[in-house]
Amino acid sequence: MNWIDELIDEYFNFLKGKTSVHTDPVTGWSVISTPFVGLFNDTIELYIKKDNGKIILSDDGKTLQNLDLVGVSISRSQRRKEILEKIFLNYGCKLEGDEILSEADEKDFPQKKYNLISAISEVNDLYTLAKHTVASIFKEDVQKYLDSQEIIYTPQFISKGSTGLEFTFDFQIAYKQKEIVIKSFNNVNKLNLPHFLFIWDDIRQVREQLSQKRVVGLAVINNEDKEVKHEYLDALTSKGADYIIWTDRFNKENLLKLAA
Repeated sequence: MNWIDELIDEYFNFLKGKTSVHTDPVTGWSVISTPFVGLFNDTIELYIKKDNGKIILSDDGKTLQNLDLVGVSISRSQRRKEILEKIFLNYGCKLEGDEILSEADEKDFPQKKYNLISAISEVNDLYTLAKHTVASIFKEDVQKYLDSQEIIYTPQFISKGSTGLEFTFDFQIAYKQKEIVIKSFNNVNKLNLPHFLFIWDDIRQVREQLSQKRVVGLAVINNEDKEVKHEYLDALTSKGADYIIWTDRFNKENLLKLAA
C-alpha cells in the first residue's frame, strides 16, 4: 500500500469519525453532522426524518440563508436561479421555500445523502458570484476552455461505481478508444483530492468493462493566485489519473491530454 492509498483510507476513517447523529425525541428529526465544510467554515448538517415510509432529507434552509447573509440573493438573479435549477436537477433535489429537500428509502439512502451533501456544496460555491470582479465560476471557465478546442463533451456526467453509488463528474469526453472524465478544482486540498481519487478509482473498472474503452481521470486545477502543491499532483499520477494546471492549459502536452 502506497502513501496515497493510506491517505484515502485515512480520509474515509476521518469521514466516519467526524460524522455524528443526534435525534430530537419530540419532533422525530435527526441531525447528521458531517465533516464537510459550509460557507462559514461550519460543518454541513443534514436533517433526517421518516414520514409515511419515506425518509425526508433537508438542509433546514440554512444553505440559502447563509448565501443571503453574504449578499447572494437567488430570487433577484435569473442566472443564479438557472444555476440552482441545474444543480438540483443533477442531484435529484428540490426547493421548498428556502429549504433544499430530497426523498429516499432505506435502500437508496446512502446515495441520496451523498447527493444532498454534493448539492449543498455546489450551492455554497455560488457565494463567488457576490464579488463583482468574478465573471464566472471555475467550472464555467473549464467549459469555455473545452469549447475553445471544439471538443464535444457531456456535462454533469453520472457514472455508477463498484460500490453501487453514482458519482458525478463535471464533464465526460467520449472517443472511439477511450473516454475522459473531468473534475474541475478551483481549490485542491486534502479533503477533495482523496474524494476525487476514490470516485475515479471506483468507476474506472466498471466503466472500462461497460464501454470496452480505456477510461482516463483528469483533474483541471486552478492555480491563478495560488500555489498547487506537488504532492497533490504526485497523488493524481500515482493513482493513474492525470491533470491540467490552468495557467498551462494551452500547452501542447496538455491539449494532447484532451485529444483522442
